Amino acid sequence: MLSDKKKVGTDMLSFLQDLLILALTTTGSLLLVAALNRFWAPEKRSVHNNLIGWQLSILGTTYAVILGFMLYTVWTDFGAANLNVDLEANALRNLYRLAEGLPPQQRAQLESQTRNYAQTVIERDWPEMAHGQVPEESHEINQEMWKTLMSVKTASPAEFLAEDHALTELSALTEHRRTRLIQSRSQLPVIFWCVLVTGAVVTVFSASMFGSENAAFHAIQVFSFTLLIMLALLAIADVNRPFQGWVHISDYAFQRARQNMQ
Repeated sequence: MLSDKKKVGTDMLSFLQDLLILALTTTGSLLLVAALNRFWAPEKRSVHNNLIGWQLSILGTTYAVILGFMLYTVWTDFGAANLNVDLEANALRNLYRLAEGLPPQQRAQLESQTRNYAQTVIERDWPEMAHGQVPEESHEINQEMWKTLMSVKTASPAEFLAEDHALTELSALTEHRRTRLIQSRSQLPVIFWCVLVTGAVVTVFSASMFGSENAAFHAIQVFSFTLLIMLALLAIADVNRPFQGWVHISDYAFQRARQNMQ
């Protein structure tokens, strides 16, 4: 069982931090080109262009495949987490509607609990997940809903059918909540970040090694190359944790559920 408010991750990058990293890395690439031109003249490097071009072609292709695969992976995980949130909110709305078919006491309890669940997810779960914590208050409400349904004594086929469907929806709600917490903790392993960062450095350095008679044009090429790589890396970092950072999954599905249940 997940411990209460356990810290599970580091702070994500903000939009301003993304811009700062982008500015620093692109400036660094230009300084690298300037340093190479100063200590190793482009005329002397140009004799190695055939070798550098062959190596850069292999490096660039390999790194592009790795970068594209990582970006696809984190975006797919982000989409899956977003869909799971929608399914959790949908199960909550269905559970609220099915409460109409239960005996009066359990109906009142379950309707109140579903409204409290939506309120808690919006006001507690989302802020806590945004800070890398594991929310527990919604889990307690979920347990209360199970106790409410388990206490139902059906007196008619309609109540029995409502209870059966409500148990199905509550099982789905519990599963989707557990999945949401797991997804809020998931992230790319450190070894993958080592591969991405090392590949970026090696690829940009290889591009900077070219000897070109037009230094300004070469600098623009290296700048553009670095800009593209860093945009992809920052995109991976921003969607890597779907409930943290300035690019995150919204609680809109639960806000809609709360409105419908009111």
